[in-house]
Amino acid sequence: MSVGEGLRPRVTLSWAQSIDGSVAARRGERTRISGGPSLAATHRLRSEHDAILVGIGTVLADDPRLDVRLVPGSNPRPVILDARLRTPTECALVGRSDVKPLIFASSDAAPERRSALSGRGCEVIEVACDEAGHLDLGAVLEALADMGLSRLMVEGGGRIIASFLAARLVDRVAVTIGPVFLGGYNPFADPASVPLKLSLSRPRIEVLGEDVVIDGEPLWGPT
Repeated sequence: MSVGEGLRPRVTLSWAQSIDGSVAARRGERTRISGGPSLAATHRLRSEHDAILVGIGTVLADDPRLDVRLVPGSNPRPVILDARLRTPTECALVGRSDVKPLIFASSDAAPERRSALSGRGCEVIEVACDEAGHLDLGAVLEALADMGLSRLMVEGGGRIIASFLAARLVDRVAVTIGPVFLGGYNPFADPASVPLKLSLSRPRIEVLGEDVVIDGEPLWGPT
């Protein structure tokens, strides 16, 4: 599905990576890359958005809260892409008392899983999947726009970030580069997974502690 600019939230991609492009030591493994100052900047960025999105892989690996703790600010609405509804009912996001997550799933997800998550206060929304079984990102963004959410931050995991880039559904990129070589999971290593002709327009480069943060708007090359 192709979603026009006026029909979707403004999307910011934010992630941390090593110098060699790894976002984790191994896929599905929680790996600390950012230092304190850049983590605080990420929390500030969270506070500027209406919603924050991750995939089920991040939920299972990191059990994140996706709230704003390190700086003053409001918490964005958490959003999970979870085609098969594998989100644990006892995870940190489901257990939040301030706001429950929106969970996007396929129509093939088990009804008992939907009932269990709905029973914990989560809102489960069905959207179509592509041939590979991945949720239609355009449909997800359209549903968020219909709910009045106009600013979306996408924090991971690696496949989700690469998918948003490949679909060109990105308005801003904020990447933190930590001073380490991991030799681990690099979601951008497959040339077929992301557009190669992509640069950042008017990038802003900032050194925060030992990390370098690059922030800019994507400038897409010809397809």
